[in-house]
Amino acid sequence: MANKDPKRGLIKGRGLPLRENDVDTDRIIPARYLKWVTFDGLGAHAFEDARKDAKGQPNDHPFNDPRYKGASVLIVNRNFGCGSSREHAPQALSRAGIEALVGESFAEIFSGNCVTLGLPAARVSAADAAELQDLVAANPSLVVEVDLEGREVRAGAKKYALTMPEAQRQALVAGTWDSTGSLLSNEAKIRKIASSLPYMAWKTAG
Repeated sequence: MANKDPKRGLIKGRGLPLRENDVDTDRIIPARYLKWVTFDGLGAHAFEDARKDAKGQPNDHPFNDPRYKGASVLIVNRNFGCGSSREHAPQALSRAGIEALVGESFAEIFSGNCVTLGLPAARVSAADAAELQDLVAANPSLVVEVDLEGREVRAGAKKYALTMPEAQRQALVAGTWDSTGSLLSNEAKIRKIASSLPYMAWKTAG
């Protein structure tokens, strides 16, 4: 992931509007990519089938639009990430450069999978999502700020109230969403406790 700081209280980046309801995880990353052994390279195939026609030629799709190249805040509509629970979907978005999502609503499992990658899935009203998409479409260089601490999304002079499950919001703000990182940062304590356990000492000696 591009951002190595585990604290995700404030995320800034250019927006990318994706106007569609009920975008399922198979649309985000087609099932054939679930066969990959690692998540490496998934970003290049985000929305693969929507971005190309039957002959493999580019469709008119926001992820193909050069105006949004480098954008990191994906602005969506209702029930984004529905369908299967595949974690490949947020992995593909993250590896495509997306650092935050803003939308009317998200599938519960999808938003949970996003949090495990440090990706906020912030909810705004339907009207606010549509207005934010319009603002970004009119000015692709506009910086969008997702402020989880302040509970708002900002774009230019506009401000929009955001909501998300409180446990997810707190984990992202505090940086505790990265359980593996938290574990590795306490390696010395883990080794100390492990060395005091008789069965661990026996295993080491064996």
